[in-house]
Amino acid sequence: MKLFVVKDNQEGAELGYNIIREALVSGNLNVFGLATGSTPISLYDRITASDLDFTNVVSINLDEYIGIGADHIQSYNYFMNKHLFGKKPFKANYLPNGLEEDAAKECARYDQIIAENPIDIQILGIGENGHIGFNEPGASFDSLTEKVALTESTIIANSRMFDSIDEVPKFAYSMGIKSIMTAKTIILFAYGEKKADAIYKMMEEAPTEALPASALQNHDNVIVIVDEQAASKLDVTKHQ
Repeated sequence: MKLFVVKDNQEGAELGYNIIREALVSGNLNVFGLATGSTPISLYDRITASDLDFTNVVSINLDEYIGIGADHIQSYNYFMNKHLFGKKPFKANYLPNGLEEDAAKECARYDQIIAENPIDIQILGIGENGHIGFNEPGASFDSLTEKVALTESTIIANSRMFDSIDEVPKFAYSMGIKSIMTAKTIILFAYGEKKADAIYKMMEEAPTEALPASALQNHDNVIVIVDEQAASKLDVTKHQ
């Protein structure tokens, strides 16, 4: 893992943007794996403020809530249109269908999309419990797209986006850890003291399914961009 400690999310976004720009300009970004949540917003803002052209790029998102449609204000489809797709057109945008009740059918469909569109760069955030995508602690490192039950801590963390915690979906479709690991390059962003413990365990402790993000230790090209608070438990000199 390559560690970069930045001042704040704006500096982190600039660093991530430059990596993405270089890959795009050199023709090495044809499929872009995307994440939602508050962490990547600064990156998407930087991208949409630029003159980068994604009209020949396919995007594939990590996950989507089950039980709400693409036009729901809290769906990840809506989020992506608001923060990126509505300002930067892509060749095609793929997200799981949260209204598909047949989980086996939807997971197979999404696995096929990923197989047909190998991801060049995958953007990730990390949960306080070490989840990536919606792969919660205990998720198999061999998992592909799955219907997952969200943990109480994730539901609580996501409730800030809803009027009440009761409205937060309890299930989601999520790209599996094995699917994420197929990306040629992974860029993980983390900001704030609440992420410090997960970042420490991800980088310093042995890989374990109890901390899904620790699987990234087994990937050949992971870039970790964190602010000083998120890096506060690390011995940064070990990763320079």
